[in-house]
Amino acid sequence: MKYISSSQNPQIKRLKGLQEKARKRAEHNQFVIEGTKELNYAIKAGYHFDEIFITDHTRSDQTERVIDSMGSNELIISEVAAPIFKTLCYRSTSEIIAIAQKKEHKLSDLLLNENPLILIAEAPEKPGNIGALARTVDAGNIDALIITDPKTELYNPNVIRSSVGCLFSIPIAITSNEELIQFLKDKDIKLLSAALSENATSYVNHDYTIPTAIAVGTEDQGLTDAWLSQSEHHIIIPMQGVNDSLNVSVAAGIILFEAVRQRNL
Repeated sequence: MKYISSSQNPQIKRLKGLQEKARKRAEHNQFVIEGTKELNYAIKAGYHFDEIFITDHTRSDQTERVIDSMGSNELIISEVAAPIFKTLCYRSTSEIIAIAQKKEHKLSDLLLNENPLILIAEAPEKPGNIGALARTVDAGNIDALIITDPKTELYNPNVIRSSVGCLFSIPIAITSNEELIQFLKDKDIKLLSAALSENATSYVNHDYTIPTAIAVGTEDQGLTDAWLSQSEHHIIIPMQGVNDSLNVSVAAGIILFEAVRQRNL
């Protein structure tokens, strides 16, 4: 095990580059995970790890169990001086940071059951929203989160943090609007679009017990015509206050859990 005591160490510089720059993550096809909880989810999901950074100050039995569960002889483990390790962490309580390899998340690799319930997010931009959508999909045991034309990289550290590791625990595909619309048609999956249109009806008035995909758009623009023109119905959440909309992850959660309720009857 290597001991690192300088912030100018090449490994530390490389780690910071992966944390801060999407270009570096794309170049190396790697990303950074911080925290034992998030790492446990990634381990269960079969991610491959290249490097581990731990601290000599707060190393615990839990950290050791995480490292042991990775089970790779090629894993590079470095112990970092506490003051330097602290500068690498978003949370002061973190004990471990890992560099892992990305997955591709192809639509063609997505495995669905015969009666899927899918959440579609068109062109999400805010990392916090993507992470929150992943948490919602995990909480409802939804079959998949499919993202089209994303404006933010899936492995942005803020996405991983806001998902609390759920990014690794759910099936995710990334694709284009055109490819996904054709995919839904080929699979005979009903499409419902959340939209503030004149012909929209309340989300509670629809049947979610058949193969269903629910599409949500950005908070400022909503869904594009690519989805509005192809959907079987436009659905809304009736608002009781002065505002006409909700945060996209909140809206998705309300609709998805109505679908879960119907499917559990």
